[in-house]
Amino acid sequence: MAASSFRQPHEIPLPHSPANAKLQRQMPSRKGKGKAKDAAPKRRVQVSQLEPSSGTSWDWTSLTDSLVSTIPPIFTKDGSYFFSLVGGSVRIYAVTTGKVVSTLSIPRPTGYDASSDTLTCATLNPHNAFQLITGSVAGVLAVWDFLEATLLQIIDISQPIHQICVHENFKDFVFVTASRPSKKGAIDDNAMVLQVSLKPADVASQSTVQKSSEITPIGKIRTPTGLAFSPSGAWLVAIAGHKAYVASSASFSSGFTKYVSPERLTCLAFHPSEDYFATGDEKGNIRLWYCLNDQIPIKPFGVEKKTQTTTLHWHAHAVSSIAFTPNGAYLLSGGEESVLVIWQLHTGKREFLPRIGSPIKTISVSKVASGEEEYLLGLADATYAFVGAASLKISRSYSRIKLDPAAVHNAPSTSSPSTPLSVHSLTSTLILPSSHPSSLQIYSPTSSTLVSELEVSPSNRVSRRDEKPIDPCRIERAIVSPSSDWLATVDTREGDEGSHGESYLKIWWWDRKAGFWILNTRVDRPHGLEKVTDAAFSPSPEGQPVLLVTTGGDGNTKTWRIRTAKDKSGPTEEFWIARSTSNFQSESPSHVSWSPDASLLAITLPNRIALFSPSTNLLRHTLASPECGVVRSAHFIGKAGRYLAVVGLGDLVLWDLVNQRVRWHHKTSGPIRALVSHPREDTFAVVLSSSSAKSKVAIFQVNSAKPSKTLAVPFGFRNVTWYPLVSSSFSLVAITHDWKVVVLGDNIYISKDEGSVSREIAADPSPQRRTLFQDIFGKSAFGEQASASQPSAPASVARPWTGRAGIGAFDDAAYLLPPLESLFEPLMNGFLKPRVPEASAFPSVITADEDVDMDTDGDERVTLARGAAKRAVDQKEMGVMIELFKTHTLKAKAPIPVAATGRRNGLVNGHDQTKGGSSRVASNPPKPNGVVAPSKTVTDSPRAGVSTPPTPAVNGKKRKKSLG
Repeated sequence: MAASSFRQPHEIPLPHSPANAKLQRQMPSRKGKGKAKDAAPKRRVQVSQLEPSSGTSWDWTSLTDSLVSTIPPIFTKDGSYFFSLVGGSVRIYAVTTGKVVSTLSIPRPTGYDASSDTLTCATLNPHNAFQLITGSVAGVLAVWDFLEATLLQIIDISQPIHQICVHENFKDFVFVTASRPSKKGAIDDNAMVLQVSLKPADVASQSTVQKSSEITPIGKIRTPTGLAFSPSGAWLVAIAGHKAYVASSASFSSGFTKYVSPERLTCLAFHPSEDYFATGDEKGNIRLWYCLNDQIPIKPFGVEKKTQTTTLHWHAHAVSSIAFTPNGAYLLSGGEESVLVIWQLHTGKREFLPRIGSPIKTISVSKVASGEEEYLLGLADATYAFVGAASLKISRSYSRIKLDPAAVHNAPSTSSPSTPLSVHSLTSTLILPSSHPSSLQIYSPTSSTLVSELEVSPSNRVSRRDEKPIDPCRIERAIVSPSSDWLATVDTREGDEGSHGESYLKIWWWDRKAGFWILNTRVDRPHGLEKVTDAAFSPSPEGQPVLLVTTGGDGNTKTWRIRTAKDKSGPTEEFWIARSTSNFQSESPSHVSWSPDASLLAITLPNRIALFSPSTNLLRHTLASPECGVVRSAHFIGKAGRYLAVVGLGDLVLWDLVNQRVRWHHKTSGPIRALVSHPREDTFAVVLSSSSAKSKVAIFQVNSAKPSKTLAVPFGFRNVTWYPLVSSSFSLVAITHDWKVVVLGDNIYISKDEGSVSREIAADPSPQRRTLFQDIFGKSAFGEQASASQPSAPASVARPWTGRAGIGAFDDAAYLLPPLESLFEPLMNGFLKPRVPEASAFPSVITADEDVDMDTDGDERVTLARGAAKRAVDQKEMGVMIELFKTHTLKAKAPIPVAATGRRNGLVNGHDQTKGGSSRVASNPPKPNGVVAPSKTVTDSPRAGVSTPPTPAVNGKKRKKSLG
């Protein structure tokens, strides 16, 4: 306990009094071991090593990554999945659903730092379409079987890898660009292009991390930005700085020929069928290089040349990515302007797809299962958008949390409270800043999906004018009422030479039926030309109206209430109006806090805390805390709100409002970033920021000035608030300095996506298209029986041909199917049952002149007895099938002989039709009216399409059977 306990305000000593010296002596030392304990670890560790008095530990988990992949996604051969490299993992996405079906995490070899395992490049093995090859900053090449999520091989080249490319002409070889360590051990701007063999050296063939059996240097370049092979494999091209490096694959020993560009090159793409390539530069130019047909010197070391190029220019800023369409007729480009440009190469014309929503980082082209061409755009806010090549419209987009550090805030201060963060308890969602500073996004942690986006301040999404960024309206605060029915936002824009600053208070109403926010009231300049410093909704006990309090730089504290207006001919309308305004002798309030029962309102002033009664607007009490120096905020603690925590720059004072005394005083080891009170217990958390890379969170109880536990975390906080969406005794949600959304708490559990771990790709995620046979015979005969009789198999794996028709026969990609000429007989054997041999069906042969006695029973009708069908088909489907194949595939055979017993054997397709009694079968097919046709051709079944009962026999007389 601190020395000052239960004393009157005037009895509190000044900060440098002996009492504070006594307090400092009681605090743990910051030197020696104590200093080592307080240091933030590089990795996530157990808190028990950091806590001064508790052995329990806190957990923390990240809801999303702040990293945005700058590597173009790679599609599988059948276009069902694509790979995205984020940090040290490869995420496998399903194209149709956008969900992560598997995550391949590269293992960390012994001796490598965890911060150096970032993946930088990936490619598919040209000789095995189910193998993925990745490269990392740690200098590791990893070969994956992505269908089985199995790591096949690790090759260490001991140099950071930047780009990778392969070609089918070079089996078991990859070509990479790798940095060259300088003499001092640091990585400089020099790099090498290496030819690396995937075959391990003999000495390391049995170890986990292997060495390549052959590494051949091709040439030296600057820091590379692109590496690619020509379609024929005759040329290898790398770009770096202002140069394009070209090497002939026939003589890699000759090195590179350098071609100079007037601007720094940023991206590279090869034409799919011709030997020329395209590059983009930092000034927005796209150049087509026709240098591969020039007479390149045999030994071009140090030679710099210029060649014929074609320039395409539209982009105002750097070109981030380019890609050719598969037919080579179009070139796609994108960049900071958030516009996809489609260039028609033969005519030079261009088309645009504007307002993508965020700067374009990557472009990939793929064909879906239906054969339609699609463009996949990787955006700067970690969103993937699919664009149809025919419609040039975004068909679908997939994103989790949209956080773009460059677009949301241009290097804001780490201590600035201008990052909005709120929890909407009614829908269990988070309200966060979006990729544009004038929008909010609503994210669901339970489903890991982005629910919607709220554009608070409509604005033009222009990137920048020339080199000066355009300052849009920024959302500084977003506060949700305790009832979850109201949302208050504050958006501002700084003034410049030609215009005044703007400030808007907007109050939104939650439509529970529609499930989105509706703007209810907008207040222009709620505090004049000054900013809104804080805002808070009042708790809403039953019978009390909801109030909103705002404080501003103009020194005023304003209270807002709901007003109801009823039109004579219309419904009742609710909107917000100003209820009262108060000021405090030209002192600017900085923070506002409500007591849990809404009976008190604490207004934080620079040197004191003013307690107001919101119902009467009367000043109830004033608290002075000289220990804190400049008071920054005050917070009610506990469910009853008996205690008030006053926060200074590095001091914390706890007041007992019932006794009107200071309960204790604590001097922290660093600046206090935020304080979060527990909504049900008399405890609270204090966030201490030491830097942008590490912080400490201390948990305090009201009965002790010593924290009960302390946790060091390897990130800084932009904003933090209480997180009620998990079953934990204490939980927080925060936006970190590097734009991660993390949850901290006691034994928290956040459900992870199914694809967040390595797992086999068990089935095709895309809905199966109806085949031609399903359109003819219906889906019941194929789909249901297929799922019951055959287990699911990977969509991209070639299944062995079993000869059974209708069981996924046409579900694979075209290149995985057997030859067409081999399909007919297996299909027919699967659809039709083989006929019973005719000789075995009859005991004797009947001559042409023999008379046959036929039983006459005119009332009996021909009964079609169905065999024990193994497939779930009804009579109608069977009739249509028999008629189809009878008409188009079967020819009439010899008449069925008559049994020697004098009775015609009723066989249709080899099945006995006379079970249950004798019947007469007409030797000719009946006409629709029941009259026997004059033809003597014998049929095996009644005509399809006749809905009347089976036709009875014509008569019961004896008839001579002709074998002709």
